[in-house]
Amino acid sequence: MDLQQNYKAGDIVYVIYRNPHTYDVANVQEAAVVNNPEQPGELALFLYETYFPLDENIAIYASEGEAERAYYDAFGGGVESEGELW
Repeated sequence: MDLQQNYKAGDIVYVIYRNPHTYDVANVQEAAVVNNPEQPGELALFLYETYFPLDENIAIYASEGEAERAYYDAFGGGVESEGELW
């Protein structure tokens, strides 16, 4: 699936983000789909003042509820802290 064609700049999506300092801590976080400043013509996710590639390596959810259900399925508990994309 080509995520570049499924989203447009300005879309708001949700991702599961892992804390890079405490790897067992993760949370559902809102992210913006933006034009990638490093790759003209491509989209990126903008989260915590960082651009992430918009590709199949990142699980992207259309709603916060959908992301929280996926989080619960993966981690078996409530949403927690901050970190890197999962």
